[in-house]
Amino acid sequence: MDNGKLTPAMRAFLEEKRFASLATINPDGSPQQTVMWYLPQGDKIMMNTRRGRKKDQNLLRDRRASICVEDGYRFVSIGGTVELIEDDQARCQADIKALATRYHGPARAEEQVRETFSKQERITILLSIDQVLTDGFDDQA
Repeated sequence: MDNGKLTPAMRAFLEEKRFASLATINPDGSPQQTVMWYLPQGDKIMMNTRRGRKKDQNLLRDRRASICVEDGYRFVSIGGTVELIEDDQARCQADIKALATRYHGPARAEEQVRETFSKQERITILLSIDQVLTDGFDDQA
């Protein structure tokens, strides 16, 4: 399927604890990929990064991005543009805590926030779901 719609089965797949490969565009036009924690939020995919990494530098320059979440031959690939939240550190810290809780549970998330994330300037990345390419889902149109 190739459109901007996620079916209920695709949304359920994305709600499971998996990792996304985020692709951004380097200044020379080449791709840059990073494995990311993510969280579906309505019609967007939320991610978070420490300021100063290659991905946020790329996204500040070119807002186009895509992710691919896979499980063997079953995958969901989403392309769109990103909104970057940089100036609301309370929100960015809450977002990284939500991600850490999703991937490591509440106790470990509290520790990560206290020991690492709270000492960093964070950026929340909101990827719009503009294009969807999938395979392996029974409810594909």
